[in-house]
Amino acid sequence: MNREGCYRTRWRWLMLSVFVLLALGGCLLSVMQGVAAITPADVLQILWQPSARTADQIIWNIRLPRTLTGALVGANLALSGAILQAVMRNPLADPHIIGISAGAGLAGIVVLIVWPAYLFWMTPVAFVGAMAAAAVIYLLAWKDGIVPVRIILAGVAVSAFLGAIISGILIFYSDRVHGALLWMVGGLAASSWKDVTAIA
Repeated sequence: MNREGCYRTRWRWLMLSVFVLLALGGCLLSVMQGVAAITPADVLQILWQPSARTADQIIWNIRLPRTLTGALVGANLALSGAILQAVMRNPLADPHIIGISAGAGLAGIVVLIVWPAYLFWMTPVAFVGAMAAAAVIYLLAWKDGIVPVRIILAGVAVSAFLGAIISGILIFYSDRVHGALLWMVGGLAASSWKDVTAIA
């Protein structure tokens, strides 16, 4: 390996180390900060030797699940973006841009608004919606083979179409818009260990 290659490798490892440290620091800060401020030493002690104190309950039942859920969601989003960019060989490829997120959002909103009693089906139905949108995009982009640029163009069109359907549903069911918008925007406030397990 030449000197330039060694320099690039060292630079990548340095950047990776810096970002890992920043991620761990952010997780620690997320567990520490809140209405009840807890010092780093107390956090480490609670994680190592949990007890029945109030601070332990706050860490184990509220802050730690919330932090791990956020970290796993971020990792999954980064992974999906990296996979799409690698497959399509285009740095613009993104689940939001090419319509996959819109398919998941439409399926989730249909469950949330039309069948609110079946909220436990929202995650698998949203996954099916994302896969259905991906299949439609693939079919629209097929013409004697697949070209990444055609997939992105078809995805933008599908994303706009599904976004219009979502807006129409929210208009017709205006009394339930608040819950739907909260679900689309997302949040970590009520995250629990069930969410961590499902995402993991």
